[in-house]
Amino acid sequence: MPSLVTPALPAGTLAALTQPSLDGADGLRLRPWRAADADTVVAAYTDPDIQRWHCRTMTPGEARDWIDRWPVRWRTESGAGWAVTDGGRVAGQISLRRIDLVEALAEVSYWVLPHARGRRVAGRALAALTGWAFGELGLHRVEVCHSTANLASCRVADRAGYVLEGTKRGEARHIDGWHDMHLHARIS
Repeated sequence: MPSLVTPALPAGTLAALTQPSLDGADGLRLRPWRAADADTVVAAYTDPDIQRWHCRTMTPGEARDWIDRWPVRWRTESGAGWAVTDGGRVAGQISLRRIDLVEALAEVSYWVLPHARGRRVAGRALAALTGWAFGELGLHRVEVCHSTANLASCRVADRAGYVLEGTKRGEARHIDGWHDMHLHARIS
């Protein structure tokens, strides 16, 4: 059935770009994942805090596959992921875990490794990615969705100017059961 509304961003908008490294994160660098990062990804998903909120672990093979899928997701315009580095060392990850070009919308996901916590790494990375998503990619709306029990993620979203729009009741299943999820968003 034909739509009466043209897509906000045409198919091919993301795929036409080369995935950039982003340096506007107050000393951090967001860069595409590399095969050499696999051990860091495995270590991240053994961290209890990352496991609690992202509900997964990874073997070395799964980490390599996870890294290898990011360029595919870029080309298919379904997602985009970056390693967040500080002084060349991976400090965390940030991604547009879901992209909808028709609606010019994306949802962000992030985590920070234990050695980098307490330095506002996630917030600085979120600010840099948001600026690129609105300025270069041309998105209209970017969302952050997190468990209402994840107070650190709530602070990150608030500090980055993502307005709390509401609570999605029983929206995500975690290891300890169903969680209500906060929905934060920014509009370009």
